[in-house]
Amino acid sequence: MPRITPLSSESATPEVQAAFTAHVTDYPGSRITNMKATLGRSLLAFQVYMQWYPLYEEVKKIVGNRLAYLFAHAISEGANCPLCTTFFRRIIIDNGEKPQDLTLTEHEQAVIDFGSAIAQNKGEISDELYVPIANSYTDKQIVILVAFAGQMIATNVFNNVLEVNIDEYLYPYLPLTQQSNT
Repeated sequence: MPRITPLSSESATPEVQAAFTAHVTDYPGSRITNMKATLGRSLLAFQVYMQWYPLYEEVKKIVGNRLAYLFAHAISEGANCPLCTTFFRRIIIDNGEKPQDLTLTEHEQAVIDFGSAIAQNKGEISDELYVPIANSYTDKQIVILVAFAGQMIATNVFNNVLEVNIDEYLYPYLPLTQQSNT
């Protein structure tokens, strides 16, 4: 049971409804999920959190589409966020892979380990994890990757604190050992 009920489209203010409409128009294939409908209770909060999308597009330019969603998945899993982890499991599965059986290069593993450690260790990263990233990316690219990790963690925290329900469209992507609406 969520701590705050998602805002129904009927009870959204015209400004929030316009923000919802603009969001799904600007990002084809997106939808107003339970998280976004909960954020809709504050227009500013919704607008701030939706900056995740342009930041994610920048991450994709840096590491490519596949590694971007694997990075986001690793962060969400590291932050123990069932909703976001399931969202990225869907992307992994829909791209023909099994989340529990990924084939990764050494570089991909380093990026994933970096993202997971950021979430697990509250940003404290050992040189062992940081140096491979520093050797592969420019300062600007690292700033984008770390900023995205922070935005992803903020999303994870929001969902975990408010116990936002996993959206029904994600149920088929839950791990087999966790078929519940947590």
